[in-house]
Amino acid sequence: MTDTPQKISDNDKKEEPTRRDFLYLTAASMGAVAVGSIAWPLVNQMSPAKDTLALATTEVDIAPVEVGQAITVMWRGAPVFIRHRTDEEIMKARSVKLADLRDPQTDEERVQKEKWLVMTGICTHLGCVPLGQKPSDPKGDYNGWFCPCHGSHYDTSGRIRKGPAPTNLVIPPYEFTGDTVVKIG
Repeated sequence: MTDTPQKISDNDKKEEPTRRDFLYLTAASMGAVAVGSIAWPLVNQMSPAKDTLALATTEVDIAPVEVGQAITVMWRGAPVFIRHRTDEEIMKARSVKLADLRDPQTDEERVQKEKWLVMTGICTHLGCVPLGQKPSDPKGDYNGWFCPCHGSHYDTSGRIRKGPAPTNLVIPPYEFTGDTVVKIG
């Protein structure tokens, strides 16, 4: 009898996992865990902090603020000026020609209720806090706000009128949730 080699089909070949296969699988798994443990803190740090989220909105009762008075509240770590404007302040703000403004905006675009002006109290030049909230503060040439650091003058609508500031004081997102309650943010 002659020994003839028998052909083994591919189906009959069954490779057993080797120690090397186990090491490859383990190394790949550990690599995936390492990448995840590095990537997670990097992605997570981009989320806002809990204290910032808590300050995402602020509700202010403006009932005690009398005509001609102004208050300052904090929202997201920044001062927000709320002024109960007089009829004279409203009239002055609305009589300004847009051509006279560096950053043209009508008074109507800046307020939701004409008696109430809500804006961020940060000078748009270098981030100072303008004066004009207290009755004893200098209010500048336009009876609004004055930034003494570099001499920016804002009118009764918070629009830049004189000085180095490039734009008007910013109007934050806000809404009136009642007759005397403002929700900022």
